[in-house]
Amino acid sequence: MLTALLRSLDPETAHGLAIGALKHAPLPASAPDDPILATTLAGLTLPNPVGLAAGLDKNAEALAGLSRLGFGFVEAGSVTPRAQSGNPKPRLFRLSEDRAIINRMGFNNVGMDAFAAHLARRPAGVVVGANLGANKDTEDRAADYVTGLRALSGLSDYFTVNISSPNTPGLRALQGREALDDLLGRVAEARTTPTPVFLKIAPDLTPAEIGMIVEAALAHRIDALIVSNTTLDRPPSLSSRDRRQAGGLSGAPLREKAHKVLIHAAEAAAGRLPLIAVGGIDSGAEAYRRIRAGASAVQIYSALIYEGPGLVGRIKRDLATRLRADGFSSVHEASANRTLTER
Repeated sequence: MLTALLRSLDPETAHGLAIGALKHAPLPASAPDDPILATTLAGLTLPNPVGLAAGLDKNAEALAGLSRLGFGFVEAGSVTPRAQSGNPKPRLFRLSEDRAIINRMGFNNVGMDAFAAHLARRPAGVVVGANLGANKDTEDRAADYVTGLRALSGLSDYFTVNISSPNTPGLRALQGREALDDLLGRVAEARTTPTPVFLKIAPDLTPAEIGMIVEAALAHRIDALIVSNTTLDRPPSLSSRDRRQAGGLSGAPLREKAHKVLIHAAEAAAGRLPLIAVGGIDSGAEAYRRIRAGASAVQIYSALIYEGPGLVGRIKRDLATRLRADGFSSVHEASANRTLTER
């Protein structure tokens, strides 16, 4: 009922109400996870491989509620060194007929200091990541990521260097080899703890570009790739009124594109770099498909808008059933024995 009510409201208003509910509602704890779902990711111990993608809790203010929904890990952000209001409204569009979202939020957030204060009060027992971004008007974007890494050191279980949002002009240019080497080299120099650092890439990349990014990530000791962010593409199948709005498209129409990018990344990584799949994952079947394609874990966000928080438990139960049906004893085993066969 709450999910239906929120879908009846303006998308950004609904988002704010959802965050408020997660902050203040006395949510019951989720049921214990099936032991077959326990896994590791870049040295992190996870009770299950289903994570929350960045974008829902931009300011790390609803971690207490999110920790009780059953996620194996939660990623907050994106956060930039200085607070910024983001792009003009309206900037978030619900494509209900397509089960999709278009956003051009523009890294709206309260800034690093407030984000750090929220992380300092985070609940125990949940793996939390900080998704780092750069301020729109900064002259040295690589420096903004280094600032984030240093400011949040000791407060986050992992960091994600987000260079793939389409809503900050020029940000995706950091995925080119020269700029990427500069960025990741400076990030590597700033690392003073063993806290894992992930890199989030765009789905709008060629196989050659993905291969280059994998090699750069390995050269600079990046611990995992998140594959992938929202897309600038507009599939001809879209039918919703707002389908031509500018911004990044997520949800069901991104599914096949994100899956193909994951396959290219898995082929390039060849087991040398863990992969986290995101984009169009809305069922246990799709989560399992990504794991069998080489993902160590998955993240969801847009599907929650349409399916509600019960989706997390449904994915986990179905995933456990599929692992056992195919004779696997763990998520890692299923991922390591990847296959391109469709199910």
